[in-house]
Amino acid sequence: MKHRRIPRRRAALAGAGIAALVAAGVTFQSANASEPVRSSAPKTLSALAAGNLASTLGEQLGGDAAGTYYDAKSKSLVVNVLDEAAASVVEKAGAEARVVRNSLAELRSAGTSVREADVPGTSWVTDPTSNKVVVTADRTVSDAEWASLTKVVDGLGGTAELQRTKGEFKPFIAGGDAITGGGGRCSLGFNVVKGGEPYFLTAGHCTEAISEWSDSSGVIGTNETSSFPDNDYGLVKYTSEVEHPSEVNLYDGSAQEITGAADATVGMSVTRSGSTTQVHDGTVTGLDATVNYGNGDIVNGLIQTDVCAEPGDSGGSLFSGSSAVGLTSGGSGDCTSGGETFFQPVSEALSATGTSIG
Repeated sequence: MKHRRIPRRRAALAGAGIAALVAAGVTFQSANASEPVRSSAPKTLSALAAGNLASTLGEQLGGDAAGTYYDAKSKSLVVNVLDEAAASVVEKAGAEARVVRNSLAELRSAGTSVREADVPGTSWVTDPTSNKVVVTADRTVSDAEWASLTKVVDGLGGTAELQRTKGEFKPFIAGGDAITGGGGRCSLGFNVVKGGEPYFLTAGHCTEAISEWSDSSGVIGTNETSSFPDNDYGLVKYTSEVEHPSEVNLYDGSAQEITGAADATVGMSVTRSGSTTQVHDGTVTGLDATVNYGNGDIVNGLIQTDVCAEPGDSGGSLFSGSSAVGLTSGGSGDCTSGGETFFQPVSEALSATGTSIG
């Protein structure tokens, strides 16, 4: 599809910060942000292969890279760039190039401005499809806070936009398989191995509240590591002789084998399993999302999706095929009306805890 190119325009924004949220149900179009500029056809790629290519191109392009997403219809990787030279590099690598106005540094600076506004019940993400930071306020944000956010976003010019959601951003602390302790319930994320010993990953806001975990057979493990807020992962060491296969419960009598971990890509198809609402499918709509849950609980670097979830699903598995992708953190809405859900990236949790899928 050919489009008219929009010249590159750089804003004079300073600082660095955290990017965040895209609204659920985003469509992968140019959204008037920029246009594809090359004529040759990009490679046909799986979402996982596109993610690997995106990582490689990000290293090659450096500051000239301005975000990527996977176009599920054409099965191609779209890479935002700032000039023709970078677009040529992208095309030669087999991806589709789009020249855009806003650099990642400018968008991250816009995210920093939103963070400094410090309004509970908000989230923000860099949306590569629109080349803007999309700021979302939930139903708890007052009229005065909305006015304050509007002023901040208006001051950011063409780098940000503001929207409302009817739901409320919150961790799903009530919460693959159910794990309980101390009167609370969460969901097991993924079984992992460390030093030849069995462990499992779940949400950090779960392990911050509960230290010993049980399933229907009794006590199965105790906390080893917990990180919340900022991150949202917890590592639990198995203390009983229960089975711990590297798979996810599909709640239909079968399970999905998990053989490794993968980084999320915008546009990737994903599945979530949790003990409250069981299995639901959806799409990754944003990366490096930040959510202000209130009470000082701000979590960064999350994956945003249009997959629904509810209390009790916290810590549960987000996966794509046989690859682990994320751990359920929180979000808004439910599985009746729909909503958006955020996930702690598994790759970061594995690296931080020194564990591997197994």
